[in-house]
Amino acid sequence: MSDIKKISLKPAKCAVDLGDGSERGFYVNQDYILRKLLRPHRAINIMYCYYPLDETWPKRAQDAFADKEVGFAWDYPYDNYFPYLGGLNGKTDGEPFTCMQDIRKHGQDVILTMTVDPHISDEHIKAIAKDLRPYGRLMLRLNHEATGDWFSFTKRASYKEIADFFLHFRDIFAVEAPNVKLILCAGAIENSGSGKLEKEEDFLEAYKNTDIWSIDDYIALNWGWPYEVAEKDNNSHKLTDPKVIYKKAKDSFNRLMELSGGVKRPFVMSELNVDGDVTGQELQAKIFNDFIEEVKKDGEGWFSGFTMYQFRDDGRLGLEQTDFNNKNEGIEQPLLKTYKNIIHDDFFKPQIKDEGSATLPVTLRWGGSEDADGFGMELSFEGQPVFAEVNFEGSLKDANLMMEINGSWIYKAPGATFADLMPAFYNKPLTGPCKLSLNFFAPPADGKNAETSKKDWDVNYYTSLTELPKVRLRFEPVMKLDK
Repeated sequence: MSDIKKISLKPAKCAVDLGDGSERGFYVNQDYILRKLLRPHRAINIMYCYYPLDETWPKRAQDAFADKEVGFAWDYPYDNYFPYLGGLNGKTDGEPFTCMQDIRKHGQDVILTMTVDPHISDEHIKAIAKDLRPYGRLMLRLNHEATGDWFSFTKRASYKEIADFFLHFRDIFAVEAPNVKLILCAGAIENSGSGKLEKEEDFLEAYKNTDIWSIDDYIALNWGWPYEVAEKDNNSHKLTDPKVIYKKAKDSFNRLMELSGGVKRPFVMSELNVDGDVTGQELQAKIFNDFIEEVKKDGEGWFSGFTMYQFRDDGRLGLEQTDFNNKNEGIEQPLLKTYKNIIHDDFFKPQIKDEGSATLPVTLRWGGSEDADGFGMELSFEGQPVFAEVNFEGSLKDANLMMEINGSWIYKAPGATFADLMPAFYNKPLTGPCKLSLNFFAPPADGKNAETSKKDWDVNYYTSLTELPKVRLRFEPVMKLDK
């Protein structure tokens, strides 16, 4: 084992985010997802709604209106996402805060998608900002798919009013929670050939003043789910050539640049997948990979990232499908293996950079999944290990750590004294002697940044370590059977 070195975590060429829970499925804990995929995401997207002026709030719509006859997912008086339980007169010890803490402990940023009644007062907005400020570089996707007509906020206000509400929300957050970036998920380029975005005039100022541009688009989708099964003789579904979807996204970005006078902002696709209800699960994986090939071969760097919708789905829009015999379990889909290969491609992986030698004590800074300082320990391998493990004693026992080795990531929770590194070698066996760096980063132990007197408290979280963990490597079994 050599001396330790400083390392930093930097953005990937293209970020990958993951949806985890929505009206179509429950949140799945990050330990499970990390074990399945062997790396964290740039961010995890969770989806909630906030309609506090409604009489039945904060009940979920499907429960509040259980006797209402529904023929479409959004036929309720307010959106059927899980309720955001914070805000004015709310509490921060339930959802979505428990999920946000789980996400950040595991070295990921939070994308909070939230549909909000556009008639709430400034006091409500300020309360939400206060709720979210301790969660670092959070991205808030407010009133997404804003040029559609299915969400409740589009039935309560005009498109211009929705755009103005977005701008007003952003102005308040700039003061109350400046660490939070707002995502405007609105219209893509029109299919009419006009060269304009949907509802372009209404959202013009919002396009010019948001932090991040976004569109949602599905290469295949059964939007009639769960009330209509996709069949050849009905039409609540679609399938589009992935090259057409990619071009539409690029044309949308170029139009946004034009409207903004050449100012470039990050452009993401906040919901992307191929619906297995339309294509079947085998073809679903192939078509999604075809889209990814378009991203990789472009080379112009305009496409900042995408969110896979989603990890576990009650239908066929997930890497897993909910097991209806036991809804706490999921059934892996062919798409999961394809997706796992994609996110372990260097094009989509965050970069770990060597920043020179370090000495104890070492201070680790967590600014987010694309901006963190950690340390690495160089380990010598004779070949494929039989045992590879890390033990944490003394003050290290309480540390919250994300570890990376051989391209895979392992989580160590506060209180854990042991971590098995072998899954990193099952996935990618060593073929001979080599040296590998065991890399450590320290996200917030409880998922939140504690307010301090430091100006950067809401962005940077610091951990100081005075000792190193003990690594055990063995390249032969302890015992073998005699032949």
